[in-house]
Amino acid sequence: MTLDPVVTNPEFYKVLFENGQVRVLEYTDQPGDRTTPHEHPNSVMVTLSSFRRRLYAGEEQRDVSINAETTSWLPAQQHAGHNIGDTRTHVIFVELKESAAVPPQSGALGPS
Repeated sequence: MTLDPVVTNPEFYKVLFENGQVRVLEYTDQPGDRTTPHEHPNSVMVTLSSFRRRLYAGEEQRDVSINAETTSWLPAQQHAGHNIGDTRTHVIFVELKESAAVPPQSGALGPS
């Protein structure tokens, strides 16, 4: 059984970009929406909207409020979530893939 959020919750998660080092996901939901259990690898989370949500991991739960334009480290974890606020959630996740350091490419400058 996969716990990939794009598979378990495709109505909320969309892949924006993927290569051998990272996968970039967009997450959007509305007040009252809930996700099923899924997991994230180590990631950088960029919030595009302010939101309140309740996270569930087994028997534990935690309420979080995050302001728009916040960038945070998200350690690898498995959870489910519930939008308990009155605003939609809009987040970008930059998931890090486990890989060896890649040497710089000759002539590489800027995004490709």
